[in-house]
Amino acid sequence: MLLDTLTGFVYAGLNFGESAIVVATSEHLRALCRRLPATGLDMQRVFSEDRLITLEAETALSSFMVNDWPDEQLFRLFVDNLIRRASSHGRRVRVFGEMVALLWERGLYGATVQLEKMWSQLCRAHCFRLLCSYPRAGCVKDPTRSLSDICAAHTRIVM
Repeated sequence: MLLDTLTGFVYAGLNFGESAIVVATSEHLRALCRRLPATGLDMQRVFSEDRLITLEAETALSSFMVNDWPDEQLFRLFVDNLIRRASSHGRRVRVFGEMVALLWERGLYGATVQLEKMWSQLCRAHCFRLLCSYPRAGCVKDPTRSLSDICAAHTRIVM
């Protein structure tokens, strides 16, 4: 289901002339790049025009996490750079991220909530669509308050 949702989210944006930034696990990036050509997209073109920017989630996290906590300034620089590249020529941007899922899986619930808040702030500042993913297995643990904080940071939840 995740890959169907992700493929649809990215394809819809690219098909309407938007850009997409995908920060995902290497497994999900490979699967997405196998699926998108079947939609008829010119993959070489969308990559060369920065209409599709993909990053491995672990690598992305390492660029702004300090002592298991997201550094706000480093995160802002990280996202601002991506949005600047993707929004050239006035294109709207949509972002898919799995970094929060990785933090959640590690039990870093406070860091997860903080990263969600930072995403929300930048989403409002840059007006981009944001799709996050959490592993269903991670939701059976008992961080009830963190889960409700995460849900409160989103406009729509799909289970």
